[in-house]
Amino acid sequence: MKEHVDVLLSNEVIAKRLDEMAAEINAKYAGEQVELVCALKGAVMVLVELSKRLTMPVTLNFMDVSSYGNSMESSGNIKVLYDLDEDIAGKNVLLVEDIIDSGRTLSHLREMLMKRNPKTFTLFTLLDKPDRRVVEVPVDFVGFVIPDAFVVGYGLDYQQRYRNLDYVGVMSFIEE
Repeated sequence: MKEHVDVLLSNEVIAKRLDEMAAEINAKYAGEQVELVCALKGAVMVLVELSKRLTMPVTLNFMDVSSYGNSMESSGNIKVLYDLDEDIAGKNVLLVEDIIDSGRTLSHLREMLMKRNPKTFTLFTLLDKPDRRVVEVPVDFVGFVIPDAFVVGYGLDYQQRYRNLDYVGVMSFIEE
């Protein structure tokens, strides 16, 4: 089987939407510092591109949480591989995600981080796949609602590959 990727969202479309979302975030947090929490590894590209568009003071923090392994579907078994290295108590926290699929991972992260007493807690995702939702999670900023397809690029991967694509594409397999 050969892997094939078709463009779903071009780099230009993503950049325009990030500009729009950053303007909303800038208005919401005008004059206040925000701690951007990145869910590694997929959200790194989103975090970098979003942070460059924000006008308030920001700090960065990272978590590595896994629910996919090498599969194309979330297992529902959430593992924290790397936790935050700074306390978020009393801070404006904006959790940056690449994609919300089943909602299991984000629900787990949200519960875990809310127990750490942030001043505010806001969720941001570039991509939302509501057709796959198993656990509902309130999301404040959604870039794109996408169909139920396996997507790669712009940080999203298949077996650690394709993260470097500057667009989001739908992955399929073709028989050789």
